[in-house]
Amino acid sequence: MAMFHRIQVGQQMIDSIDWEMTPDLSFGTYESWGGRERVRNNDECVYYFYIDNWGAEPKLCLMERAVKHARIVAEIKAPAELVKSCVESQGSSSWFEKSYAINEQVRSWLISNVLEGGDNSLIVPIEEEVFHEDMGAVLPRRTSAVAASDVVLLPAVPGVLHDDQVAALLKRWNFYDAVLNPQGRFENVLVDGGVPGTVVDLRTSLMWQTNGLDICSLRMMQKKICEINTQGLCGFHDWRLPTLEEAMSLMEPVQNGKGIHLHPCFSREQPFIFVAAQRKPGGHWFVDYKQGRSFWSSGTIPGGFGRLVRSID
Repeated sequence: MAMFHRIQVGQQMIDSIDWEMTPDLSFGTYESWGGRERVRNNDECVYYFYIDNWGAEPKLCLMERAVKHARIVAEIKAPAELVKSCVESQGSSSWFEKSYAINEQVRSWLISNVLEGGDNSLIVPIEEEVFHEDMGAVLPRRTSAVAASDVVLLPAVPGVLHDDQVAALLKRWNFYDAVLNPQGRFENVLVDGGVPGTVVDLRTSLMWQTNGLDICSLRMMQKKICEINTQGLCGFHDWRLPTLEEAMSLMEPVQNGKGIHLHPCFSREQPFIFVAAQRKPGGHWFVDYKQGRSFWSSGTIPGGFGRLVRSID
């Protein structure tokens, strides 16, 4: 049974702090296909504390979580050593797992010093920023194809790839990967897709979403794609997850102004994406445009984003 306490954040009184909720559990509750039975309605919000270790120094934060909604409500100015000790107690973690549950020491400090009429100066509200993404210069219109000798037909069928196979294919197609092929550079010929929200690469004869799908489990992603194709996104009904080769073909060697290894016409809101490739002997392959590399997960990663593709020839 969860215990609840109150906290004043600016003008907002939050009286439902859930001590049982953690970053991992919140994903299973609000994102994964198997966890939705825990949610009574789509407007239900849960508030919980966690450690954000994505920056130079870890910090204690208050999260507001609901279905398809996550917002950091406040940063709590806890003693630095207390927060660092909590991070160290978690043990080693992968680079993509930098949000941690609080421990009993942090919880006790919060109850004693912050909650139920504690020191309000330790609570720093965080205002949501309205972000208008720069999608770069207008792409040229699609008026003609590139020379036949320059067209590259990448594998379009889902595959099962061993680590050595991935390293080899990156070099074969000259794809940039910050770890496995830092000298790679695949040349795209990107033009306007003719429909808002799309771009065409004449080099590979592929049409891409310029934005994409929000983070979710692979099972939910597959369900979303079925729904999209039933409805006909941008008038087309054959969208799919890209293969590893197709996704890596977009990788740029240098981060753009939005901090991702992509042409600016693509949104930064899908930093790492699912691809249609399983890993042998186990796991699933992803492409990370923020770190500039391919990677695999054993399946314990909470989920991924989606950027869909379709063949135009």
